[in-house]
Formats: sequence, C-alpha cells, structure tokens
Amino acid sequence: MIPTREGSDVHERVTAPLERELDALRADGLYRWLRQIEGAQGPRMRVDGRDTIVLAGSDYLGLASHPRLKEAARRAIDRYGCSASAARLVSGNHDLYPQLENRLARFKQTEAALVFSTGYQANLGVISALMDSQDIAFSDELNHASIIDGCRLSGAQVKVFPHNDLAALESLLQREASARRKLIVVDGLYSMDGDLAPLADIVGLAERYGCMTMVDDSHGTGVLGEAGRGTAEATGVLGRIDIETGSLAKALGGFGAYVVGSRTLIEYLINRARSFIFSCAMPPAVLATVLEALAVAEEEPERRQRLWDNTRYLRAGLREAGFHLNQSATHIIPLMVGENRLTMRFCQELLEHGVFAQGIRYPSVPRGTERIRLTLTASHSKEDLDLALTVLGEAGRALALI
Repeated sequence: MIPTREGSDVHERVTAPLERELDALRADGLYRWLRQIEGAQGPRMRVDGRDTIVLAGSDYLGLASHPRLKEAARRAIDRYGCSASAARLVSGNHDLYPQLENRLARFKQTEAALVFSTGYQANLGVISALMDSQDIAFSDELNHASIIDGCRLSGAQVKVFPHNDLAALESLLQREASARRKLIVVDGLYSMDGDLAPLADIVGLAERYGCMTMVDDSHGTGVLGEAGRGTAEATGVLGRIDIETGSLAKALGGFGAYVVGSRTLIEYLINRARSFIFSCAMPPAVLATVLEALAVAEEEPERRQRLWDNTRYLRAGLREAGFHLNQSATHIIPLMVGENRLTMRFCQELLEHGVFAQGIRYPSVPRGTERIRLTLTASHSKEDLDLALTVLGEAGRALALI
C-alpha cells in the first residue's frame, strides 16, 4: 500500500521525533527492552531462551508459585469469577476485600487497611489526597519513583534531603516549621541499595516537629522483623508510623498494594484518593492469593530464615570473589559498576552463562551509580548460589570489575 501524504505528515510530526529520542537513548546506553520470561516464578527460569538462575525478582519468600496460593486462586475463580468488573465504590467491593484488609491491619498492628491495585497507585493516591500547595513533603533523595511522582502530583512543596541524612532533614524541619501540614516520606528498605531507613530517628524527628510520617515498605514486608511485619518492626517503631504503604506482589507472592494506618486515614482515602476511587477493583483470585500468603508466611517462619541464610552465604561468597559490597546485610545486593554500557555488558555476560541479574541505570538510580542488582529468595539452593558465584566471579574478572 502506498503511503498517503497525510500518513507521511503523521510520521514526520509524531513518529520521527520519537525515533530520534529512542536513538539518543541507544547512544547513551539507556535504551530499555522487555526480556522474555518463560515458566512459573522460581529460582530457575528461562530468560530470552536461556536456562538461568534468577537473581532478579522479588519473590523473596518463594510464595509466588506455592501450591496453597494457586489453590486459593482457583477456589476464588470458581466462586467469584475472573473480574470484579467495576471500581469498589460502584459494585466491586465483594467480601474478600474486608477479609484481606482486616487481616493486613492485624498483621501490621494498625487500626485499618485499604488495598490498592498497585504500589504506584497507592503512593500517588495517598500523597496527592493528603497534601496540597499549602503543605510540605520532606522526601529522601533515593525514594521510589512513585513517591516522587506522588509528591509532584500533590502540588505540595517538596524538600529533598540527602539519603538517610538526619542532620539535613532536621535542618529542613526547623526552617519549615510554619507549614500547614508536614509529611516525612521515605522507603523502609531501599529497593536499589538494600539499606534501611533509620526509622526510629525519623519518627523521633517527626514527633518533635509535628510531622506525619509515611513509609513505603514494599521490600521489607514479610521479610524484616521477628514476625515479618517489616521495617517498622525491625527498627522498633511498630505502631508509631502514621502511614505505611507496601506491595503485595513481592514477598507475599500476589499482586496489588496496601495502605495501613488509622481508621480516619482509611476513611479519608476512600473519599479522596483518586487512584483508588477511579480504578477497577482487583480480581478476586488476587485477594484470595494474598490472604493465603499471609497464612503461609505466618505458619512457615523458616522461609525467612532460609532467605537470611542464603543472603549471608551469597554476600560472603561475593566478598571472597573480590566484589566490594555496601554495609547493608539485606537480601538486595548492588554490585556497583558506574557506567551504562559496562553495566549492560556485565548483565549480558551473566545471562549468556546462565545467571539473570538485571542491570540498573538512570533514572532508576542516580547517574554514576549504575549497577547489577542481585536479589535473593528463600527458594534458592546452595547449588544455585554456588553456580551463580562462579559465573559472577568469572564475568567480574573478565570485565575488570574485580
């Protein structure tokens, strides 16, 4: 078919500029593409046609393919069908929602909970509902993109402080004491560096300067703390965080996100959080899956122990191989590279030898801190980790990274 003049104009006006921007991303080593994954989530999967050991996911407790979760999903489909078909405020609020929210509130030891369709929507919805141009949000410089975007969408003034720098945060709090409403918002466990926010000190500052606190604990929930309640439990401030959000799609093996806090907060969000009000309710099978995941995580604490055993083992092996690691001791391990193309060469070298560990570049991390990000699960065997250490060491030496 011969392109029309109109079609040619559309190409020049719309497509050509986009192609130029994509070419610029390729030239800067920032082009992204989707890898093809085959099989159920687990420690070994096929990635781009290769059998690999997977060190790139967030299935921290190994629950994503657990038989009990799959059976719970099947039962829910048989009873409720495949879709809620509407927003919860319209006709999608079936009985699994209050069951899950009550269960999450008990687990987090808060008054109430609200489930959102994604973690991104939860953070956007909460911050934009609570804050406006009269307010100030104090945000850690390494916060997740959803927190950054939520602050922007709210219209609040945003004061960014250096990562985990309490002195800088206090200085900002002193200067902005007259704001109508103040919110300190941080990640609990930082997803790219694997380190924890100093929540006890942050809560102390918030209480001293009359601030609300908000913590995104997507990567700590189910993993950190004696009972797996997350970063607040691990740092001794359970019950003192005003707002906590987190993912149901990582350690809990499901999908969606939660917000926990006071009953008043949850009632307010139901009325004001646009990403909740105007989103279709999650499928019943997802809710049933997360309910079962909470039960399994509670009944099988040995899963957390296996995760920490694997974490210590891999960290020790990486140090022995010559890699320099940060001071964190968590299951998220960054191997710093510092350059886009070399990072992706490292990633590809690992993949070609049977290890899938994703290269992370700007804007996911600041420029100059490009890295390979390793994540562990309770399902990895010592054989998996030994093979991965061999491949990591050989690739690191081949690229002069160690």
